[in-house]
Amino acid sequence: MLAQIKNSKRYPWIVVALLWVVALLNYLDRQMLATMKTAMQVDIVELQSATMFGYLMGIFLWVYGLVNPLSGIIADKVNRKWLIVGSLFVWSAVTFAMGYATTFNQLYWLRAIMGVSEALYMPAGLSLIADFHSNKSRSLAIGIHMTGLYFGQALGGFGATIAAQYSWHATFHSFGFIGVAYSVVLILFLKDTKRNPDSEPDPFQQKQIKISFFSGLKILFTNIYFWLILFCFAVPSLPGWATKNWLPTLFAEKLSLDIAIAGPLATLTIAASSFAGVIFGGILSDRWVQKSIRGRVYTSAIGLLLMIPALLLIGFGQSLVFIVLAGCCFGIGFGMFDANNMPILYQFISPKMRATAYGIMNMTGIFAGAMVTDFLGRSTDAGNLGRDFAMLAGIVLIAFIIQTTFLRPKKRLPVSQ
Repeated sequence: MLAQIKNSKRYPWIVVALLWVVALLNYLDRQMLATMKTAMQVDIVELQSATMFGYLMGIFLWVYGLVNPLSGIIADKVNRKWLIVGSLFVWSAVTFAMGYATTFNQLYWLRAIMGVSEALYMPAGLSLIADFHSNKSRSLAIGIHMTGLYFGQALGGFGATIAAQYSWHATFHSFGFIGVAYSVVLILFLKDTKRNPDSEPDPFQQKQIKISFFSGLKILFTNIYFWLILFCFAVPSLPGWATKNWLPTLFAEKLSLDIAIAGPLATLTIAASSFAGVIFGGILSDRWVQKSIRGRVYTSAIGLLLMIPALLLIGFGQSLVFIVLAGCCFGIGFGMFDANNMPILYQFISPKMRATAYGIMNMTGIFAGAMVTDFLGRSTDAGNLGRDFAMLAGIVLIAFIIQTTFLRPKKRLPVSQ
């Protein structure tokens, strides 16, 4: 039975379904803390300071970012199934343990450990999905997987609601146990596959040489397109992480809402619209690239363009309708951008270095997110959260200009598969 499932023609989409749940748990377990702040600060008084809370959110991002290049290198070298299984098991166990935390320092170090374990997932998961799918379905497959992240973000918004009904301790225990149990499902049903399913030539294979780690990095870092992609990936990470970690607070302050209401409203707004964005962006990109080599780049750029007015309205809007609509516009744009990062990487980077390249990209994006998380923590204490949200629109505009001007794939990928 298991062998039939793994060898079926539908298995590439079964992989997407299996990893969709992992992606959901990946974001759910990290995001719950953002909306359970009020419940937790009763027991852990340091969380009453927005600056201290920013440090707690930031340590995850810094550790997560530092480990990402290493996780990409590992994913390029080892069996990705077991890397994914181990990653899920460890971060779920950490989530379970957070329910027993009684001090800020305990939470701080548990978040750091979570950063290590969660970092091992994304390069392996995305490269595995991309390798299971051909050029005709790659962006859609990646996009559907990304919806798991958004659902996890949305469900994380209900952390405050669940904690109010039961306790924040029970919330961590419950979702930690679910993740540990699901790692067994992956052991049974997930498998790895060969790298580079497309037939575009790989220069390393042509020369019949086995590249070392350092020579591979040298080739990667001397690829000008990698640096352009790196910049265009990192810049939207600033508002991306800002909405994940501080939008519930912004909604609560600007709309005078209780955090138990503002948390789900903010996360559901972004998650639902991002869901629409990745599906639309995935379908559009897969079709556009059949007609134009730059179809994926253009689809991603449209997403960046939508994010610019959205950030201005989120920052300066005063009514519920305008701010929620702005959140929807941002989510659609970010989803279109998010669905095409790995597929665009496929057009410029050798298959032997793709997970490594994505790991470095993710590190850069996370570091940008860590900086903006700390910055907005101080901004919140100073009463400037809305203004500083709006300022992020300017740097997204720069990324849009660079991406549309300089990212030019030099050859068409095969479409006959």
